[in-house]
Amino acid sequence: MRRKLLLLLETGLVLAGLLLGASAWKIHSALEQPLNITQEELLDVPKGSTPTRTFLGLEADGVIKDAFWLRVYWRFNLAGTPIHTGEYRMQPGMTVNGLIDLWKRGDVVQYSLTLVEGWNFHQVRAALAKDEKIEQTLNGLSDSEVMAKIGHKGLFPEGRFFPDTYRFVRGVTDTELLKKAFDRLDEVLAKEWEKRSADVPYTEPYQALIMASLVEKETGVPQERGQIAGVFVRRMALGMQLQTDPTVIYGLGDRYNGKLTRTHLKEATPYNTYMIPGLPPTPIAMVGRDAIHAALNPVDGTSLYFVARGDGSHVFSDDLDAHNNAVREYQLKRRADYRSSPAPTTAPETAPAAEEAIPAASPDTAPESLPQPPAQAPAPTPEPEASAPQNTQ
Repeated sequence: MRRKLLLLLETGLVLAGLLLGASAWKIHSALEQPLNITQEELLDVPKGSTPTRTFLGLEADGVIKDAFWLRVYWRFNLAGTPIHTGEYRMQPGMTVNGLIDLWKRGDVVQYSLTLVEGWNFHQVRAALAKDEKIEQTLNGLSDSEVMAKIGHKGLFPEGRFFPDTYRFVRGVTDTELLKKAFDRLDEVLAKEWEKRSADVPYTEPYQALIMASLVEKETGVPQERGQIAGVFVRRMALGMQLQTDPTVIYGLGDRYNGKLTRTHLKEATPYNTYMIPGLPPTPIAMVGRDAIHAALNPVDGTSLYFVARGDGSHVFSDDLDAHNNAVREYQLKRRADYRSSPAPTTAPETAPAAEEAIPAASPDTAPESLPQPPAQAPAPTPEPEASAPQNTQ
């Protein structure tokens, strides 16, 4: 009897060994099998996916075989290992083991969205909405509802987001990207605020952000930003109106057709700095770090006026007579190739495709979206100056 029990035990061990060996061979074969594809394909792993569901889906599509053995392998070797959401590149010749290695590393395909300095919030929303790889959650919401959704209810959105290239995986939401851009602006502004000049006329960072947006819209020439900020700061110190065209254009909203007239300069809007004293109530565009730095560190000098030269740069003047001469030379006798901003350079590879399709108009200026400036006594402005703006673009 004892010999029979030993024989049965030995037989069981042999069978178990054979079974384990066969299982190991099946698992090895399943792992080393090449993916059944002839060209690169993207595997989309949506939120909530599990390895089991993903293996079964690949088997149903004919990309792999033996999904059962792959599930066994994962359960005993990678239990608790998450499979990262996103897209994975499947290449011809890649084995299942190679694909699993991508999953373990979270090596997902990344895309990029570039938010450009000087864009307004209308353009930001348009860029997000036209990217099919971004999950749309903000469609149909007003700007104020969008701000509430990203956790900043009651804040005006203009200028609150940092222009940069943001990398993301397919399926990221527009809300998530906006939150990232909002937080990035807060981070940059806080760091630059700590490095501000001692004599800047701002009581809070938001005022500097407003000034930075004026600087951003007035010039794309890096070395001029500090000079532009210096002119604006000196005008404020003397009680002069800023009289900057981009604020007038912003206040006109969709009514602006590319041509600014003297009638527009006399039209009362919350943003018309020919009519209101000091800064407008909000930023008028997104600003980069350089514009923020310039607003917080304006260049010393004596100039109070500037006019576009026609090549993207400006002529700065100390007094009204010199400024009027510059206006006559560079504005009233415009060349055929006149430009109020620098000539475009080759777009970076990270720039969004078909950028020209994104609307370039000022944002919707419905009453709901435009804050009113605080009540202030009108600043004293010399009469001749009102008819000779410093920058008629």
